[in-house]
Amino acid sequence: MSSSLVISAPGKVLLAGGYLVLDPTYSGVVVSTSSRFYTVISRAKSNCIVVRSPQFINATWSYTWSISRTASPPSVIVSQLASPTTSNNKFVHLALQKTLSLALELNGPTELEQALGAGLDVTIVGDNDFYSQQDQLKNRGWPTSLASLAKIEPFSPTGVDLANVAKTGLGSSAALITSLVTALLVQTGLIASDQLASASSRRLAHNVAQFVHCLAQGKVGSGFDVSAAVFGSQLYTRFSPAVLQPLMDDSTGSQSLLSVLAPENQAWDFTAAPFTLPPRTRLLLADIHAGSNTPLLVSKVLKWRSENSAIAHSLWTALDQCNTSLGQTLARLTELYERDEHAYVETVRWISGLQPVQWLANPNMQQAQSTCLEAFYEAHLLTEQIRGKMREMGKLSDVDIEPEQQTKLLDTSVSMAGVIGGGVPGAGGFDAVWLLVCEPPEDTPGIQPLARIERLWMGFPGVAPLLAQESKAQGIALERLDNVPGLEAAVASAVRD
Repeated sequence: MSSSLVISAPGKVLLAGGYLVLDPTYSGVVVSTSSRFYTVISRAKSNCIVVRSPQFINATWSYTWSISRTASPPSVIVSQLASPTTSNNKFVHLALQKTLSLALELNGPTELEQALGAGLDVTIVGDNDFYSQQDQLKNRGWPTSLASLAKIEPFSPTGVDLANVAKTGLGSSAALITSLVTALLVQTGLIASDQLASASSRRLAHNVAQFVHCLAQGKVGSGFDVSAAVFGSQLYTRFSPAVLQPLMDDSTGSQSLLSVLAPENQAWDFTAAPFTLPPRTRLLLADIHAGSNTPLLVSKVLKWRSENSAIAHSLWTALDQCNTSLGQTLARLTELYERDEHAYVETVRWISGLQPVQWLANPNMQQAQSTCLEAFYEAHLLTEQIRGKMREMGKLSDVDIEPEQQTKLLDTSVSMAGVIGGGVPGAGGFDAVWLLVCEPPEDTPGIQPLARIERLWMGFPGVAPLLAQESKAQGIALERLDNVPGLEAAVASAVRD
């Protein structure tokens, strides 16, 4: 087990840019999460590739491969072995088929056969935050708190099959595909394990994961979720969908994968400018335990936009200005911290005990602190303006972008002391809400903002916090099996079962 290859990829939260990120004219503020998906690959002797997801019932898929050396060019076919208890998994099957096909195209049959050997055991698990844990907490009689969530064993079984799991909107399919595709790229030698952080390696992982994810979903989406999984937190502008069209339209598999997916292909015109949340702040997410049909929300908004182009353009332009300003203001706070850490930290102490409406009420504050304070308040105002414009778009398109229940939860939350702002992530709906709260030093008098919000949310039925914060690691990462709490046990149980 010590020789296992382990690749992880984070989830995502789109703080600003919902709907707009579908258009390359606009950008979004994307935060990658500390909650991750892990793919573990070990050598086997079964002459097949066995993929297990031990958090679900009946979640083992077995595949054989066949390499045709006589074809010109050579080809590989990945086929699923029939099973009375396991359904098809399009995401996993396509990841195997397309990644192995790319490896064959680049390295040839002999190297691919050596990489696959006598078979592979693949285990895929996601941190608990990707799935609602509210039923677990209820069954155990535990309060809906961060402390309770931390007591649940890592990679906890969900007790259901994959189709019926309650997700929390962190981008589980994108994180899964990115970790699996990247692990296969390393296993087949297309990416050297010690070069995973290089720009060319990450761009290859990004391009292949975007293709597989789009193919599995049957459409070319915005791609911000895969981009966050590969590169980490960022200011994201999407790629032109045309870059993938030759592969999406290729029903025979005759199109060269490398010609499209190569990291040198300039047609991949996305931007992923590195971004990080300001120091002494924490991303806090709420699991609403309801969920929304995101594709339906998106289709209705895009239909409204096409039928009301002038109004939509005006609103999207104004919304984009707010989104861009929010990213700039959060980046400026980091700069203020680096310029004068003491003034910044004292400002965080000050606002942690006050509601946002009271933040500017200290006439005796020194200039450096006043500058920090104004930036924090600007971030607060921008998040509220974004929420207002998203609600306006929801009203015009007849879409519940910020449902009434979410509005009540958010209004109450963002009025609390030490809360910088919040909103509904991505396309909105009932999936989740996000907050950005202050994290002052522990010796700061009074109740910490995080504890204050935890207590507040306990009064809202069906609302629970998530453990996820912003990821400190930037995107995909090579891991050690024994360094990830609970991962070795999860892999062992998967193989045993």
